[in-house]
Amino acid sequence: MIRLLLVIAVALTVSCNSAQNAASAKKMTAEDYASTITSEDLKTHLYILADDKMEGRMTGENSNNLAAEYLRNYYIDQGIDSPIEKNNYYQPIPAEFFNGATNGNPSQNIVAFIEGSEKPNEIIVLSAHYDHVGVKNGKIYNGADDDGSGTVSLMEMAQAFQMAKDNGNRPKRSILILHVTGEEIGLYGSKYYTENPLFPLENTVVNLNIDMVGRIGSEKGGNDNYIYLIGSDKLSQELHDLSEAVNKKYTNLELDYTYNVDNDPNRFYYRSDHYNFAKNDIPVIFYFNGTHEDYHQPGDTPDKIEYELMAKRVQLIFLTAWEIANREDRITADKL
Repeated sequence: MIRLLLVIAVALTVSCNSAQNAASAKKMTAEDYASTITSEDLKTHLYILADDKMEGRMTGENSNNLAAEYLRNYYIDQGIDSPIEKNNYYQPIPAEFFNGATNGNPSQNIVAFIEGSEKPNEIIVLSAHYDHVGVKNGKIYNGADDDGSGTVSLMEMAQAFQMAKDNGNRPKRSILILHVTGEEIGLYGSKYYTENPLFPLENTVVNLNIDMVGRIGSEKGGNDNYIYLIGSDKLSQELHDLSEAVNKKYTNLELDYTYNVDNDPNRFYYRSDHYNFAKNDIPVIFYFNGTHEDYHQPGDTPDKIEYELMAKRVQLIFLTAWEIANREDRITADKL
């Protein structure tokens, strides 16, 4: 009898603890999960991905494959699922797809997945390219901002969404983390994905693309509380308005639309991976800090990243994705 009572007592204790943990989890808000995206974690990952050992992560070269392996191992360690099969996070791209730009070598996109609780077939794609331009004339082009910053941003957002899932706060819609290769040589990785999607493109709600969010653009001077947004209103006024509301509620960054104008001479709207989604009538936002003196130069190194600012920018992107994932109605391309 005494033993039975002890067993019951232990069971009740475990049950109470579980209930308390569940109650605690339910109290966590989107802002709580966003706060787990920290400057320290971003810095840790970026110093690895933009290290000289990565030799500039040129598409098709071993350095690019080393970066891919680092990403794959991270998702395995975090217990974040693959949309392909267990422990397989690679979407292989054959050499011929690159039209000779990789010296006959294949490459791969890296994918991870948090399945939605209520609308799992509706997909939000968070993307960034993990390649850079390699080594030129003996100098390593580390690509810390371009686009190591976007790469590690995806890692941190994936971890935050996975935490929500583990706490019983899984997003209603599914989140696809898409690290694309081949951006620097012609947007090849995103082109390959949109031509060979893991989920039907008609089920893709939105693409939030991150390409350079770790620095302050040369044209900004002393203003460090901003982010350029490109494309948010091109296909969906609904997406643009939601983005503005999320920023006003949580982060209060200056959302600068300078490069969003139709006559932008830089044509940035057409120059990063979101464009392959936009071409397929999928609403997009491209997050960008602008160019600087180290753009596509060997000086783009991790010691020059503004990590606190970067964390704030990534939190904005996470909270925007969270709102899109959990709102009742799907975002639509209402400006087609």
